[in-house]
Formats: sequence, C-alpha cells, structure tokens
Amino acid sequence: MTMRHGGSTSIPLTKLPDEPTLPEFQFEADDEDDEGRELRRTSKGLTQKDKRALALLIALYTLQGVPLGLTMGSLPYLLQGKLDYSAIGIFSLASYPYSLKLFWSPIVDAIYNKKLGRRKSWILPSQTAVGLLLLYIGANADAWVEHASTHLKILTVFFFALVLLCATQDIAVDGWALTLLSPENLSYASTAQTIGLNIGYFMSFTVFLAVQSPEFANKYFRSADAQLDVGLITLNQYTTLCGWGFLGLTAFLALFKRENQEKDENDSVRKVYRSIWAVVKLPQVRSLLAIHLIAKVGFIANDAVTNLKLLERGLKKEDLSLAVLIDFPLEIAFGYYAAKWSTGPKPLRPWLMAFQGRLVAALLSMLLVYFMPREVGWFYFVLILLEHLISSFMSTVQFVSSNAFHTQIADPVIGGTYMTLLNTISNLGGTWPRYFVLEGVERFTRRECRAPDSLQAGDAFETFSIHGSLDAEKCKALGGLTITTQDGYYIMNTICVVAGTILFFTFIKDRILHLQSLGPRSWRVSA
Repeated sequence: MTMRHGGSTSIPLTKLPDEPTLPEFQFEADDEDDEGRELRRTSKGLTQKDKRALALLIALYTLQGVPLGLTMGSLPYLLQGKLDYSAIGIFSLASYPYSLKLFWSPIVDAIYNKKLGRRKSWILPSQTAVGLLLLYIGANADAWVEHASTHLKILTVFFFALVLLCATQDIAVDGWALTLLSPENLSYASTAQTIGLNIGYFMSFTVFLAVQSPEFANKYFRSADAQLDVGLITLNQYTTLCGWGFLGLTAFLALFKRENQEKDENDSVRKVYRSIWAVVKLPQVRSLLAIHLIAKVGFIANDAVTNLKLLERGLKKEDLSLAVLIDFPLEIAFGYYAAKWSTGPKPLRPWLMAFQGRLVAALLSMLLVYFMPREVGWFYFVLILLEHLISSFMSTVQFVSSNAFHTQIADPVIGGTYMTLLNTISNLGGTWPRYFVLEGVERFTRRECRAPDSLQAGDAFETFSIHGSLDAEKCKALGGLTITTQDGYYIMNTICVVAGTILFFTFIKDRILHLQSLGPRSWRVSA
C-alpha cells in the first residue's frame, strides 16, 4: 500500500491515496556518491540540539500520519461491506486536500503571527483543530461506520477536514525543519519525515485494522471461554486516544518550544505564485504534467479496488494487515535499489519498465480475485502476498524514478517551488481517477436478490434486481440472498489496463524518452 506525498519531499496510501496512496514511503533520491559522502560527514556530527530537533520532527510527522492512515487506509476497509463502491468513491474525496496543498502553501509560508513564529502560527491551530475533531469523531465514529449509508456525508466532511488540516500542518512542519536542524544536517529532515509518517500511517492502518478485529483478538489474545464480538480497541477509542495525543503534543509545543525568528518576506505569496505560473508555461513542463495526470489510469483500478475485492471475497482484514506488515520493510529496500537504478542520464528508464510491470500486475490481480477460493489457505495467501509485493515494487520504482528526474530538471533558482509543483501534480494523478473508478465499478456491477436456501417448498419469493442501498436493505429484510451476476471490478480493471496500454504506446513512452533527452537548460525558467 502506498501513499504519495505532494510536497517537495516525498513518501508512499496508499495506497491510499494517493494516493494515496500509501499513505507507499519513499526516500528522495539525490546523487548517490554525494549523498554517501554527506551521510558519512554528518553521521558523527549530530549535536544534542539536532537530536532533539530530529525527535520533535519525527513526533510531528507521526501525528500527521495518524489521520492519513485512517482516511486513506483503515476507513475504506471498514466501510467495505456497508457501502457500495460508488459510496466508497465519495468517501475517497476526503483524501483530495493532500494532493492539492500546493495551492495554499505560499499563504502558509507568508502569513503568520510574529510572536508565535512563522511555523507555530499554523502548527498550533492546525493540530489543536485535529485533536478536537478526533475527540468528536471518537464519540461517534463506531455508530457512523455501523450505519454508514446514512452517515456517509458526515464521515466524508469530517475526514476531509482532518486531511486538510494535516496537509496544512505538513506545509508548516516542512518549512520548520529547515530552521530546526543545523545546515550541515538538513538531510535528516527527509529521514524524520519518512520515519514519522511511516509510524503514524502504519499504526492507523496495519496495526489498527488488526487489533480492532474480533477474530484477531479472540485468536491471539483471548482464551476459548473469553471470546468477544469486539476487538482489543474500537474506532471510537482509537480516535479518542489519538485526539488526546494531538492536544498533548500541541500543548508541549506552545509551552516549551520556542521558534527562531526567520527573515520576513512580505511579497513571498505573490512571488511563489508567479514562479509556479512561470514553470507551468514551459512547454516541456506542460507535457510532463500531462503525463503525470494520466499515467496512473492504467492501474488505478488495481490500486483502488483489488484489496477491497479480496476482502469481499473472504480474505480477513488481519490477513491483509499481515501482508502490509511484510511489505513494509521491503518497500524501504525497494526504495534504496530504485534510487540506484534511477541515477545517471536516463532516470526515467526504470519508470518506463515499471509502468509495464504495473499493467501486468493489474491483470494478475484480476486472476487472483477471480479464482479466489472460499477458504484462503497458506498457499493462496502466499500468491496474494507475491502479487502485492510485485505491485508495491513497481509502484516504488516509478515513484523514485520520477522523483529522481524531478531533482535533475528542477531550476535551482526556484527549486522548492519547482519540485512541489511536479510532485503535487504527480500525486494528483493517482487521486483524481479514484472516485470515477469506484463509481464505474458500482455502475457496471449487477446484483439480484434471490430466494434463500432455507425457503420452504411452496413459499413465494420473487427474484428482483438490486439497484442501490434501498434494494439491498429490502433484500436483507426479506431474508433473501444477494447474488452478484456481473462484477464491475473486472470490467473497470480491463478498461483501465487497455486505456493505460494505449496511452503508453501512443503517447507516454515517446514523450518520456523525448523529455529525458532534453538538456538541463531546457527546463530552466531563468533561461
């Protein structure tokens, strides 16, 4: 599962949602020789001040990962079975702010209270608001999820607000990292982000899905005569705990952490927006942005729907969590080797190869879902895990490769703005199709309500088609069986793979090879 970060530094929601996205996490790739020398030079140079700053940054990024893991990871799985795919697509809109934060990041950088500091002026209110929202959600979340069909809008609005506030906090924390750490140890900022976001996302997705599962709790933590129908922790309890965590760390920041004063730049908002527009006007940048917006169409159905289908077909949530747990350390290794492959004059060559690999993985996932047995044994679980690792590997290679290319072409005069623009649009390319894919899965799916096996001879039961939640509830009330006669997942995944294949061979491949061949001056705004 991967998640892609839309800012100037990068991570993997997941897939969510983007990305999420993974949340999928990633290290930003620079020249490996320079990076190696820098790490060797600074590995013994972390002062006590830098160590404290690093711990604070990890804590702040961990807080940020908690709501993201819930929104892009756990909630879609908890809602599966209670909502149709069209409704889950509506909830996926809650992850959009993380892919669009470029549009208000200049405001966060420029408007602040001098007494609080440039970064704390946004971090303190953002985290306080997140904490209070989590406390309120913690009083209602279980009921909202249990009756999701009637609470879909309120779920979407509240988690949209959480992601919006987390995106704003992320902008401020990214900027604060530049002054918290000493100049020679700034490379540790991306390390703090990677560790923190991984921990927060991992806790709210993989760990939470396991411990909230009654089956997991009964199997591993309870005796045979102490079985319960609830897990070790409920969604209400978890969100409440996280809310108090947010408020506690925010209080610590307000009372005990002072922020160094930064140079005041009154025209920075106007300057940054002008810089963004100057970058967008470059024809080669427009081509690259267009590719980023459409490149993930081919495998978005696999990323967005396959795991939900596996759960629908009988895979246990705790088994899916185990697959993500196994994948977690391997993604870090994937990122390391992908960074090595993406160095040199052709950083996008691995991206092109991984593109084709992700199309193949999308086809393999359909076969896994289609032939999935009623009871998943260890052999079939290994097959699911292998397919998951293949998809994760290809996704990581693409992400690192594109990020390496962004690093090479970014105009150093406005490097931060340039990178933020490219990464944001790349992240958006994995976010915007998700709603339409989930909507398409539901539109193409056909279901019928049929007589139950226990129906007595002579009892009347009229089969009818199910269109929407009202028909599904009617079928349940009548004691009927909901039978899927046509699964829209296969149709949408096929459409996406075919569309991605056509786009790759008619447009994307040739344009990527051309853009890769351009010299650095072709990408310079200053030129």
